[in-house]
Amino acid sequence: MTHNIRVAIIGAGLGGLAAAGALRQRGIEALVYERAPQLAEVGAGIQLGPNAVKVLRALGLEQALRPLSAEPVNYVSLAWDDARVRYREPMSGPYTAQYGAPYLMAHRADLHRLLSELVPANSIWLGVTCTGVASAGGGAVARFADGSEIEADVIVGADGINSTVRESLFGIAPVRFTQQMAWRCMMPIERVPTHVGIGRDEYVGWIGPDGHVICYPIRGGALYNIFAGHVTDQWVDESWAVPSGVGELLAGYRGWNPALLEMLGHVTDCYKWGIRDRDPLPCWTKGAVTLLGDAAHPMMPTLAQGAAISLEDGFALARHLARHLGQPSEGLAAYETERRPRASRVVLQAREQFQNNRKNPAPPPLPRDWIFGHDATAEPLQTA
Repeated sequence: MTHNIRVAIIGAGLGGLAAAGALRQRGIEALVYERAPQLAEVGAGIQLGPNAVKVLRALGLEQALRPLSAEPVNYVSLAWDDARVRYREPMSGPYTAQYGAPYLMAHRADLHRLLSELVPANSIWLGVTCTGVASAGGGAVARFADGSEIEADVIVGADGINSTVRESLFGIAPVRFTQQMAWRCMMPIERVPTHVGIGRDEYVGWIGPDGHVICYPIRGGALYNIFAGHVTDQWVDESWAVPSGVGELLAGYRGWNPALLEMLGHVTDCYKWGIRDRDPLPCWTKGAVTLLGDAAHPMMPTLAQGAAISLEDGFALARHLARHLGQPSEGLAAYETERRPRASRVVLQAREQFQNNRKNPAPPPLPRDWIFGHDATAEPLQTA
């Protein structure tokens, strides 16, 4: 005889909210605990590959996201110095035909809001800081800084790269500074130069030996998002919200193409952060507690898959817990068996892609068909 279960999710980021929404789709009680005093996301763009869009489609969010996003016409790679077109490949149309879903660009805050609307407000607790978790009896307990605690059949750590849940399960381990920092900024689409042969409706990557600048439209093409990665030995704070001056941004790309520098000169607000990751974990689950998203597999942004793999995690977790409703431990084991090899492979390929980007000349991107073609929502289960 099966019974409904209660799942407590620590962290209200993209992966945690996706998990909560997917669990509620299946009639499973999902409660979310977030340390921030309000639900919010950073002002930055996000790339949603076809594998991510399939999850959003299954959650019923694709149509709501479409007018808030942009689907680039082409993927263009430019040389950092002379703006030579290294290659150009079509995106709009061919990606849907090949992978079953489009490649969309969106604002993180827009996606976060849509995901939060899948979960009733009375199922989300804000301003509560988890201090530790432990399995207890047939379930688990989470403790909070105010002295309170909650019990659940399953507890999910979706609390990011500095996960308290992860430390409770496996102890403290240092993160790896990747020798890369990045600036994030946005500007009105009208400021984008077109005289170097690029369109404002294209996804553009300027690739150089000591960095890369990734640009794409969001918000229906009204805004242009810029991710400017820079190789450095200097540690930079991991927060995404460290203010940076435009002069500092321009200094990081001294000698790059004048059109790029002209565009960067129009930036008014930009933020910087140090990019970190962790080596793949040999295990995500202990007792009735498991991990997802950056808590399990923080990765470099060179494949633009951090959010996508987190969304996949959340949906797959719900699918497996629903399939093993009377035996949550079996659902957690099946979830980890499916997800950990794939996420670990993406972490390692993101590192390899970063090293390839530093070569001069940079080789073409590593194959991503196995990433984009995957469908984490599929029944029966498909693995990549």
